[in-house]
Amino acid sequence: MKDNQYMLDNYIIIGNKFKEENQLQKALHFYNKAYKCRGGSEDIDLLLEMGLIYDELEDYDAAKEKYKEVLSIDPKEARGYYSLAIAYDNEKNYIKAIKFYKLAIELDPYYDRAYFFLANAYDEIGQKEKAIQYYKKVIEMDDEDFWAHVNLGSIYEEVNEDNLALEMMEKALELDGENYKALFNMGVILKKLGNIQEAADYYILSIQQNLEFPYSYFNLAIIYKEQKKYNEGIEVLSKAIYYNKEVAVLYYNRACLYVLTKQLEKAMRDLIQATKLDTDLIQYMKEDKELEGLRDLEAYKIMFSEDRS
Repeated sequence: MKDNQYMLDNYIIIGNKFKEENQLQKALHFYNKAYKCRGGSEDIDLLLEMGLIYDELEDYDAAKEKYKEVLSIDPKEARGYYSLAIAYDNEKNYIKAIKFYKLAIELDPYYDRAYFFLANAYDEIGQKEKAIQYYKKVIEMDDEDFWAHVNLGSIYEEVNEDNLALEMMEKALELDGENYKALFNMGVILKKLGNIQEAADYYILSIQQNLEFPYSYFNLAIIYKEQKKYNEGIEVLSKAIYYNKEVAVLYYNRACLYVLTKQLEKAMRDLIQATKLDTDLIQYMKEDKELEGLRDLEAYKIMFSEDRS
């Protein structure tokens, strides 16, 4: 019995080491060895670790099986329900995820992560009021939860509660003033509130924090376009494309700016690249009045004639 416990513990230690090194398959190999030892299949912490690795490997059925084993051992183990919810959440089965998050909360009313992801699941299925309710609950439990403030602020902006959105995003940036997503969201909110220059400043800050997030460039370019600063918009989108070469809307919107500055050949090249990356843009492009200046070009007729599309 003593030797068995030694082997069980040793396999878990080795598995943990590989997990820390992100060698998940090796970690799982040793966890499975531990699982086969006497008592291993009844070790709740081991089962949860195995489930988490299956989850990371996107083997959600295997993950759920481990979490169900946890609940068969202890039907009142909140972590089992929470982990099961996460697996369903990862499969985008939000209705089942919601069910299990709620069961976890029933067993542990202070399970803040369960509230957090429950809120996110409600947001995913469009039930914004319930999402707001549960994000507020998270913040009641932990006023320094950065992502709860960011996500709640984003939902408030979506439902046009812009002053509440501003309040949440200000708090988020107090907690982490360098997070590109919070800086971007602040730009969105400020533009809606009519603070255009401040919005532009936040988009610039967001770009500085993450050169590979295309939407900060995109929204900044839109501001420049609305201000008729077309060359500034082109410059921003050119930088965006340098770091995000596969994002079709960046080429498309630069094409629109090239048309406005009478650089039709450059516009045509961007339009071709945009529609190559995203063929759904072709129909939209044909109805876009901003591109009227390209319709008579021979290249446009060759590329986008009715016969070709």
